[in-house]
Amino acid sequence: MALGKAKGNKSGGTSHWLILIVLALAQFMIVLDVSIVNVALPAIQKAFNMSQSNLQWIVTAYTLIFGGFLLLGGRAADLFGRRRLFLIGIALFGVASLLDGLAQSGTMLIVLRGLQGFAGAMMSPAALSIVLVTYKEGHERNVALSVWGAVASGGAAAGVLLGGILTEYLGWRWNFYVNVPVSIAVFIAALKLLPAHESEESHNNLDLPGAISITAALMLLVYGLVEAPTNGWLAASTLQFFGLSILLFGFFIANELSAKHPLIPLDIFKVRNIAASNLMQLPITAGLYSMFFFTSLYVQTVLGYSPVKTGLSFLVIPVSIGIAATQVPRLIQRIGFKPILMVAPLIVASALFYLAHIRVDGNYVRDILPGFILMGLGMGATFVALTIAATSGVDAKKSGLASGILNTSQQIGGALGLAILTGIATSTSLSYIKNLNGAPNRLATLTAQVNGYHAAFYVGACFMIGAAIIAAVLLKQEKVDPEAAAVSMH
Repeated sequence: MALGKAKGNKSGGTSHWLILIVLALAQFMIVLDVSIVNVALPAIQKAFNMSQSNLQWIVTAYTLIFGGFLLLGGRAADLFGRRRLFLIGIALFGVASLLDGLAQSGTMLIVLRGLQGFAGAMMSPAALSIVLVTYKEGHERNVALSVWGAVASGGAAAGVLLGGILTEYLGWRWNFYVNVPVSIAVFIAALKLLPAHESEESHNNLDLPGAISITAALMLLVYGLVEAPTNGWLAASTLQFFGLSILLFGFFIANELSAKHPLIPLDIFKVRNIAASNLMQLPITAGLYSMFFFTSLYVQTVLGYSPVKTGLSFLVIPVSIGIAATQVPRLIQRIGFKPILMVAPLIVASALFYLAHIRVDGNYVRDILPGFILMGLGMGATFVALTIAATSGVDAKKSGLASGILNTSQQIGGALGLAILTGIATSTSLSYIKNLNGAPNRLATLTAQVNGYHAAFYVGACFMIGAAIIAAVLLKQEKVDPEAAAVSMH
């Protein structure tokens, strides 16, 4: 750690903050690529003639692999050098993005999105680790983390708008090509600016069995959930996927308990708020990822919006998030995070309940706007409070691990939630079509599609209610450091 700080300070004030710009830009790309493709999905679906259940894998492959290997990436950075892992990650991310844009089939694109997610999992924890060792603890680090947090949250918001502009004026492939020049620029800047770093450990034991087993278990579970509506929930193939997933989960837990250097030291979950916060994170992100997925499809395929207009229609969400996120830390100082986490997910649930009433002949102001405003306010309050809750009462040596696990839960929850809710939407739509007399016309097809969205939003609202119940029952109120609360609002 001393080496990182010394080198960072030696580089001088200007380059000291240039390092932050380089690292934040890399994180911006990673977050951007979760949301940028949502607006491009209808164009990709048309280009490769993909079903809705297969289409969701373009999002899921990225988030699932990213989440599955995030902790491994962080451990690898400690073992083999942060700078080295960051450079490998950014190079691989650029190559994967180029190949994404050149994809010739839906299957090829899904596989390459997985590769892109793996690159992100190598790059992101290394970048944050470099931030932590480059800037002195206290005000300097707080400012750096504030910039990091603002850029990361801005990436999700910018992704929808940028995705719309690129899709409409240059084509959907440019949603991936845009990463290539940025990756090259970040790689060159990182070579010149980032301090050298070797290893924090005397060993190089990487828990590959743990990383591979948990990722494979999750992928089999998600695949089973995606295919179940078509094959049948009790079909032999569906049960086989679920059975193999359970076996791999069992192997993962046994491995973590016996490994000398486990990927996730399971005793960290003995800290009550870490266990409760991660349990909350799963249903929260499950509902949110699906909201972006289904509303992006609705405003383009049902309301007929162009990609750019779609991107602009989502801007009310980050504005609402900003309003809530700047106020919540002050409220947490007065009443703590637990009351907020009992109420904020219910605001998100009300947004999803509102969106569950979208109409085939709807319009933005009546059917979408109120739901988006509620969604942003609820999200802003939830994520600020959840971050504080997940790190309260945690030993300083485990704070990085606690943050990494929360991030992993976010990605896994999103991937699982999207699989579950896409399956529900598909089943509902197919059921509607089957009950029709005669071949469905365009209006009947759109009605079936919207009915599927209704079912998904209702279940997503139930996820949020479940998260609020978890907060009420399991969270333990801790005294909150006002400075930590101020930093978390970014």
